[in-house]
Amino acid sequence: MSPSAAPPAVRPPKLPPRAATAAVLALALASAAGLGLASWSDRDDGQARLSLQELRNFSEAFALIKRRYVDEVDDQTLLQNAIRGMVDGLDPYTAHLDREELKDWEASTSGEFGGLGIVVTKRRDDGPIRVIAPIDDTPAKRAGIRSGDRIVALDGEPVGDLNLHEAVQLMRGKPGTKIVLTLERAGADEPLEISITRAVIKVASVRGRMLEPGYGYLRVSNFQARTGADFRARLRELEDEAGGAGLRGLVLDLRDNPGGLFSAAVEVSDAFLERARRIVSTRGRTADSNAVEDARGGDLAAGVDVVVLINQGSASASEIVAGALQDHGRAALLGTRSFGKGSVQTLLPIDNHNAALKLTTARYYTPSGRSIHDKGIDPDHELEYAPPPDLDEDEPPPDLDEANPADYDNQVRAALELLKTGVPPAPAAQEARAE
Repeated sequence: MSPSAAPPAVRPPKLPPRAATAAVLALALASAAGLGLASWSDRDDGQARLSLQELRNFSEAFALIKRRYVDEVDDQTLLQNAIRGMVDGLDPYTAHLDREELKDWEASTSGEFGGLGIVVTKRRDDGPIRVIAPIDDTPAKRAGIRSGDRIVALDGEPVGDLNLHEAVQLMRGKPGTKIVLTLERAGADEPLEISITRAVIKVASVRGRMLEPGYGYLRVSNFQARTGADFRARLRELEDEAGGAGLRGLVLDLRDNPGGLFSAAVEVSDAFLERARRIVSTRGRTADSNAVEDARGGDLAAGVDVVVLINQGSASASEIVAGALQDHGRAALLGTRSFGKGSVQTLLPIDNHNAALKLTTARYYTPSGRSIHDKGIDPDHELEYAPPPDLDEDEPPPDLDEANPADYDNQVRAALELLKTGVPPAPAAQEARAE
């Protein structure tokens, strides 16, 4: 067919009268996609014809559901479900947020929200829910949930048929109510059932203490709106505690930190890098998705030696910090390979700001140009975590205010020795500690 011939597909499909909404919807979708019907009639590249046929299919499916589904369904519900289905087919991190979910997201980035205190993802439609990390001092952490756990059922109901949004909705609920998570865990012969009581989650994202004179410890559990300011303030407090001699070394703990705000990760990285050093770059399909972030404030830690702790629960914003400090030789990384979430999500309002798309718009790259998406960051010194003999395997570690992590945490202890002696833990020592 020549480009000037008008293909039959440009004529509106013959639909039942009750499918008028669907026909209008198809025209609206074509317009929104920038694929007006007039442009289709002038194109012969196959893609245009396919696009129109898919819109016809959508219109027919919409009309059939309206006429023949066992229960009456309103247009708004069908369209909301269509958006969710479209979004759920992209990647585990893209999501449609309705008004309530948008409020929850805003609350989570401000540091207070309801739920279990667990960050999860789902890679396959029929697969388990994978735990990225439990958040410090939350019901999930206290119940012994671990990075890498696979949730296969919620209150006895399998999660295979649920999308990520539906599973998260089931885990949320009124504070004080309970939910039973059925888990598969590496090394466990049988599934585990763990009962967790929901609570209002209040997260202090930055905590710290002195490990011994001259050596400080800072723990960042996730990246929120105030994390950068809180981090700088806590770093100054440790310097004051160190006294006249100042800090000689610092352990930065990013283990089980599932990420958070991109801007907060840039601020924390900035605290350790000289002005104009590259922190991260992003690359996407649109001009505003392509950006670079460079250090602006100078090295607030004044060149003090740093060891960064990472593990499989260190994701996204955590990997921005770890990658930047590793690439510039500003810190040594110790622990195990990070999660590998190297994508950036942008919150894009829709429905007059009553809803939003949390859309993956770019991937980020470390200063040397590495993409760690689905790869993770390898530590400079690999060392598995080994729980101390007097601590139950599923028991959370003591609070920082109650105990020095260098006394019970083999990775913190190894980081401290690396700062003091410059000698990484020997492989034999690693194996002995892991047994």
